Amino acid sequence: MSEQPQYITDSNGQKLSVILPMSDYLELIEDLEDLATIAERKDEGTIPLEDVLKEGGLNLEVQS
Repeated sequence: MSEQPQYITDSNGQKLSVILPMSDYLELIEDLEDLATIAERKDEGTIPLEDVLKEGGLNLEVQS
């Protein structure tokens, strides 16, 4: 985040809202979308890297 957030408060000083730079807001939204995708896919199986590379026509050569 680039700047400190600003707050809108009530007459008692209770924070009601926050003001963020647009770039910070968009970054937060992107992070939330990424986390939602991760949560939705947490139970999906995995595919070994070798299989993905073969599917793409690439070979993974392990050097020892």
